[in-house]
Amino acid sequence: MAAAKAVFRTPTPADGLKVWELVASTPGLDTNSPYAYVLWFRDFADCSLVATVDDEIVGFLTGYRRPEEPETYFVWQTAVSPRHGIPFLGVKLFEEAAERQRARGARFVEASVSAENRSILMVLRQYARRRTAEITEQLLFPAGLLGEGHHDEILQRIGPLPALDPATDTLTDTASPVKETAA
Repeated sequence: MAAAKAVFRTPTPADGLKVWELVASTPGLDTNSPYAYVLWFRDFADCSLVATVDDEIVGFLTGYRRPEEPETYFVWQTAVSPRHGIPFLGVKLFEEAAERQRARGARFVEASVSAENRSILMVLRQYARRRTAEITEQLLFPAGLLGEGHHDEILQRIGPLPALDPATDTLTDTASPVKETAA
């Protein structure tokens, strides 16, 4: 039997409810309203991705370009279903999203995480290392700003990223608003 293949694509507002359901079933993620995801996929779809297997959403990533720093891509939230059967799907999803933004001129990638979230910290460090970019960290928001029971949000900033080299970097059709890439 063939291994499952994921397709990465730009989300649409119709994906919002399914992504919200995935967030609600993922421990440790802040659950926003379904409306937030529908709206996000209208206004920031070009900076976000969903991963599908047989048209079922098995992962997602939301991000945006910072208005006051347009060369900075901020990854806001990401999750994958634990039953997708695709090795390193979360890593592939992050790298695909970051590389799309890099192809569009992003020189920095940011994410805020808990200091205890070793898995995403490993992904960020690995991404920075493979692109020979620095990674710095600083307190973005103290827990007190985020409500009882929330952790400090530590900003991880990668960059500056080297420009893409078409001879060595393989990224397909980044100009298209809807790009499908199999993982």
